[in-house]
Amino acid sequence: MAQARLSIRTPSDFNFWKTVFSHGWCSLEPFAVDKDRHTLRTILALTDKTVWTCVISHRKSSLDIQASSKATLSPSRRAEICKLLGHCFRLDEDLREFYRQVRKYPEYRWIARVNAGRMMRAPTAFEDIVKMICTTNCNWALTTIMVENLCGEFGAQAPGGFRTFPTAESIAGTSEKILRQKVRAGYRAPYILEFATRVAKKELDPESFRSSPLSTPDLLHAVKGIKGIGPYAAENLLRLFGRYDFLGLDSWVRAKYSELHRGGRTVNDRTIRRRYEKFGKWSGLFFWLEMTRAWYDHKFPF
Repeated sequence: MAQARLSIRTPSDFNFWKTVFSHGWCSLEPFAVDKDRHTLRTILALTDKTVWTCVISHRKSSLDIQASSKATLSPSRRAEICKLLGHCFRLDEDLREFYRQVRKYPEYRWIARVNAGRMMRAPTAFEDIVKMICTTNCNWALTTIMVENLCGEFGAQAPGGFRTFPTAESIAGTSEKILRQKVRAGYRAPYILEFATRVAKKELDPESFRSSPLSTPDLLHAVKGIKGIGPYAAENLLRLFGRYDFLGLDSWVRAKYSELHRGGRTVNDRTIRRRYEKFGKWSGLFFWLEMTRAWYDHKFPF
C-alpha cells in the first residue's frame, strides 16, 4: 500500500475546525472525525478509479494530508486529491466582503473573530445533492443510516475497509427496490435513482452548479428542477454552491429562531426572512451562523 504526505496552503482567514463543524456533513460517511487524533478522514475516488484514504489535519497555514492507496501517487493523482479537498474546504472562496459586513454589527463580530463562514461540502456536487435529498422529512439518525448504507452498498472499497461515496453510475445501475430495502431511502428512492441516472447519462451536470453564471433565483429554479429537491433542500444546497441569498428554513432552524428571538413562541417564515433582508446576498450565511452560534464555543460541538 502506498502512503504519501500532501500539503495544501490555506487562506489566512481559514479555520479548520470551524469549517469541519459548520454543519452536519462531517458526521456523514465517507467523512469521519477522530476527536482523539484531531483529524478528519475522508475517502476519495479519483477519475482514474483509484481510491484514496485521506486523513486531514491543519498545521499553521496548510492542510496536512496523509494519503494511502493501493495505487502509487502520480503527479496527476496528487493534483486531483488537492483539488477535491480544496473544494471540500472552500479554500478558493473569498469571504473578505462578508467579514466586512459582519464587522458592522456588534452582535455578529464574533464571526470574523473566529473566521467562521466556510461551509464544508463534499468533493462533488453530486454527493452534496444526494446527501441533501437524504435529509428531507426525516431525523438526522435516519439521514446517517441512509448515507452509510449508500456507501456500503455502492461505494468503492479503500484500504482499511472504508468506502467512497458512490458514483452516479453505481447508483444508476441499481433499482428502486434495492434503494428502499437496503438503503432505507423510502420515498426518496425514485428521486435518488432518477437523479443518478440523469447524471450517469450526462443529461445533467451537477458540478456546473458550483460555478454557474446564472443569477441566484435562476440557479435556485434549476436546482429545484431535480425531483426530490424542494425549497428547503434547494436553498441549503445553494449555500454549498456559494450562494447565500436564501435561508433554507426547516423545522430545526425555525425552532432555534423562535428560541433565540421569540421566547419559544411560534413565528411565521415571512417574519424570519424579513429580519435578514438587510444582509442582502449574505442573508443566508448570517442566518445560519446565528442559528448555530453555540457550536462555535467548542472545538467539537457534536
